[in-house]
Amino acid sequence: MKRVIGMGGIFFKAKDPKAIYEWYREHLGIESSPDAGAMWRAADNPEIPVFNVWSIFPQETKYFDPSQSSFMINFRVDDLDGLLKALREEGVQVDDKVERCDYGNFGWIMDPEGNRVELWELPKSGA
Repeated sequence: MKRVIGMGGIFFKAKDPKAIYEWYREHLGIESSPDAGAMWRAADNPEIPVFNVWSIFPQETKYFDPSQSSFMINFRVDDLDGLLKALREEGVQVDDKVERCDYGNFGWIMDPEGNRVELWELPKSGA
C-alpha cells in the first residue's frame, strides 16, 4: 500500500490572517485567499492537475487541536481508510474522526512531538 503520495498543503496560525495574506501577496506574489496554492502535475498521472493548499488560520483556531503547534502539514494519500488502519496497528495516535466531503476524505494523526498531521485522500475523480 502506498502511504503518502504528495504534499497536500501547509496551514499555520496567525494573529491577523488577513494582514499576513496581504504581506505574502505584496512581497511574494501569493494571492490573498484561503485556498491559494501552486498548480502542478503528478508524474504518474500528468493529465490531472493537482494543487497545494496554503492556508492561514486565526490564532485561536481549534482546527489543529489537540496539538498546541502553530502549524499543520497536510499530506495526500492514496487509501485513507487503509492507511489509518495500518497506522493504528503501528501504535500511531489516530483521531477517530474522519471527514468525507466532495473534495476528498480527511483523517488526522499526531506525530511523537504532538504535531497534528492531516491526511487527505482526493476524490477518485481527481480534484
